[in-house]
Amino acid sequence: MTQTTEWLKVDSIELEAQGVAHNAEGKVVFIDGALPGEIVQAQISRRKNNWEQGTLTAIKKESPLRVTPGCPHFGLHAGACGGCKMQHLHAGAQVAVKQRVVEDQLWHLGKVKPEVLLRPIEGPAWGYRYRARFSVRYVQKKGVVLIGFHERKSRYVADMQVCKVVPQVVSDLLMPMRALIAAMAERDRLPQIELAMGDEVIALVLRHLNPLPDGDLALLRAFAAEHGIQWWLQAKGPDTVKLLDEGGPELAYTLPEFGIRMPFKPTDFTQVNPHINASLVGRALRLLAVQPDERVIDWFCGLGNFTLPLARQAREVLGIEGSETLVQRSRENAQANGLAHKTSFVARNLFEMTPELLALDGTADRWLIDPPREGAFALAKAVADIAQDPSLAPGWVPPKRIVYVSCNPATLARDAGLLVNVAGYRCTAASAVNMFPHTAHVESIAVFDRNASE
Repeated sequence: MTQTTEWLKVDSIELEAQGVAHNAEGKVVFIDGALPGEIVQAQISRRKNNWEQGTLTAIKKESPLRVTPGCPHFGLHAGACGGCKMQHLHAGAQVAVKQRVVEDQLWHLGKVKPEVLLRPIEGPAWGYRYRARFSVRYVQKKGVVLIGFHERKSRYVADMQVCKVVPQVVSDLLMPMRALIAAMAERDRLPQIELAMGDEVIALVLRHLNPLPDGDLALLRAFAAEHGIQWWLQAKGPDTVKLLDEGGPELAYTLPEFGIRMPFKPTDFTQVNPHINASLVGRALRLLAVQPDERVIDWFCGLGNFTLPLARQAREVLGIEGSETLVQRSRENAQANGLAHKTSFVARNLFEMTPELLALDGTADRWLIDPPREGAFALAKAVADIAQDPSLAPGWVPPKRIVYVSCNPATLARDAGLLVNVAGYRCTAASAVNMFPHTAHVESIAVFDRNASE
């Protein structure tokens, strides 16, 4: 490591929340902890031909957007928690950075420029995280248990006593859980606790590498009774997750705007931030503007987070998902919400879509696409291929509108490039979605309309 004596002017901030400056030689310098407009010094830890990387050590001119982090475990110090990257930046400025990332990625990677940039979707900056995966580590030499996220740039578990991004009731459980694990006989064979919160239930999934003795099970039951939580046990993979004790309230969340209640298992995919999810579903459906006589396809439908609200508006909705387990859960949720007559679900590998497979699902007036980080390349390519050669799917008609919900702006941009530059769509609107405040994670939503002449 080398301490710079040169004062560096920070020009911008990049996706991983590093300040971007140029030194006297013109070389790019990425600086952890630095903000745009600041004049700083840094300790350089990596040097390459075209760039250097370092950590902020001194500030000569401070940004007006710099704020005091809300969590004592955030920072650049040794042992700092790596769960957040932007707590030193004003929450509103974080959203502006993410909006710019969406715009830049669409243009630079997809050569797509949205006709309208919508207001970003944002919500509470603290206590928003209803899902989290905490690592557990029994440090035998010190006789302590650590529960939390990994340290910044390290595989060690951070010594977290509070966590400001989970609800207060969960943050208050961290120290009692450390004491609980320390008292268990299998304390050195319990690598993970996963949080899954519903509207009425706090579920904790305990990963255990060995069968738990009766004494440990008794400790878990006593903890659950004292703190009002629900224990689930995971012996091996996600399919092995089971309730410690049957009974009690069901893990579920609601979408009040649409009168939907969604039961789920703690290992099912659900959105981390329920406040943003409710806003996102509402905006997606308003943008899709489904008419009562229309058929809609919800690609990567999961539990039916968008499918069931869509079924309140459309003539019929087809939900397509890669997991047969999730498809079955979607059917159950549709039945429970009185929407089985307007919905159907099918399991299909959406990363191996072809024009022929696309035609099998029939024509739909509108699509909702909500893929994982890998995006929906095969789906977008199939649409583009048919646009280039309609004989690949005779009689198939592309949807007139697509709403694409993305958790990775790079794969959104790639897929948008196909839809706009090959398949004959326009990107009529887009915005960032701040699902994960204080992190560098960027979600977004984009609208694609088919050109009238196509």
